[in-house]
Amino acid sequence: MSLAIILVLIIIVIAFIFTLLISGKGDDGYSKSTKRNVTNLSYIYLIVITLSLIAVGIYIRLFA
Repeated sequence: MSLAIILVLIIIVIAFIFTLLISGKGDDGYSKSTKRNVTNLSYIYLIVITLSLIAVGIYIRLFA
């Protein structure tokens, strides 16, 4: 079980890094609003990670 959690965390970190790397690429209109877009994506990651950890905790508590 801990191996699965570690793999999920590694995938999340890699996805976050690649999102930041490609956030500056795109058309001119997009690059002007990059800061807002990266901020929004960061909030999404924060919410998803938090909810995922809560879900894993509930799963472990109820089924393990």
